[in-house]
Amino acid sequence: MEEAAAHNGSAAGAGAGPPAAARPPATPEGMALAYGSLVLMALLPIFFGALRSVSCAKSKNSSEMPETITSRDAARFPIVASCTLLGLYLFFKIFSQEYINLLLSMYFFVLGILALSHTISPMMNRFFPANFPNKQYQLLFTQGSGESKEEIVNYEFDTKDLVCLALSSVVGVWYLLRKHWIANNLFGLAFSLNGVELLHLNNVSTGCILLGGLFIYDVFWVFGTNVMVTVAKSFEAPIKLVFPQDLLEKGLEADNFAMLGLGDIVIPGIFIALLLRFDISLKKNTHTYFYTSFVAYIFGLGLTIFIMHIFKHAQPALLYLVPACIGFPLLVALAKGEVTEMFSYEESSTPKEVPGASKEETTEAAKKEK
Repeated sequence: MEEAAAHNGSAAGAGAGPPAAARPPATPEGMALAYGSLVLMALLPIFFGALRSVSCAKSKNSSEMPETITSRDAARFPIVASCTLLGLYLFFKIFSQEYINLLLSMYFFVLGILALSHTISPMMNRFFPANFPNKQYQLLFTQGSGESKEEIVNYEFDTKDLVCLALSSVVGVWYLLRKHWIANNLFGLAFSLNGVELLHLNNVSTGCILLGGLFIYDVFWVFGTNVMVTVAKSFEAPIKLVFPQDLLEKGLEADNFAMLGLGDIVIPGIFIALLLRFDISLKKNTHTYFYTSFVAYIFGLGLTIFIMHIFKHAQPALLYLVPACIGFPLLVALAKGEVTEMFSYEESSTPKEVPGASKEETTEAAKKEK
């Protein structure tokens, strides 16, 4: 997630590959298709990831438990993301770009297969016949023995999951060998959906801290320096969605890409998913805040593309997404008189066990962490 956030869509629309002077400018039709496709691809993981986050919050399977982001985590995130971004920039300046991207490709090859497998697993279950021999497996690593034994990894899976893993591996090999933009996008969509599903904000205040901090981070690194755009163009990993602006002319071998960083999907996405869970907690059978924030996201992303097209310069998408995604739902809450309920809503999360501590001490530690 740090890698995704460190490159959040600041390079949205920035061309990849050879300099623009070396190729004919994109046609209006090609640009419209590229930007429209990027918007659609951004909406899919947010919508379905938010829906899956609801069941994820209720899951008792340790392998599918969400990771809760506290206000402390949110405040540190822009600093960590900045250090990661600057570190990558220096790496690309000092060391050979080819070798760095080779190492990153192997790293994201493994992560991408696991993320894509987790993403397609619920959908693939519908295609398996009823008599499919589905065996259960458990991967368990422990440390110590007796009463002091501690679980390190406890992952449960079945034969269907192994089939999904095999299918995802085919996409992984395709990406590793060809670096094709479709394989890149399949991994990017999987990363985004998993991020929205599994990363949970504990309350709206934490969401505002996180989005506000990354708002400043994004604006500074795009308008203040050339670091963000340089890294986004040099970084050959599925941490951004891309779509060719010359698809109509060159087909699947097109190479003049518009791009959108995964951070511009995941960061607003986890806030939108939180508002969906808040909607459900109100028990009014309406998803007002979810749909409001979803429309706000479309508006903010559309405005980003419009401004970028007018000024012909890469834009920090969070500059437009953050005010929209926070402002629109807040206006609705003011109109409905539910601001207090919105900011008092707290995600219930299972406290992490502290080795050697009692349940009371563990619960108290979890409260302090929040």
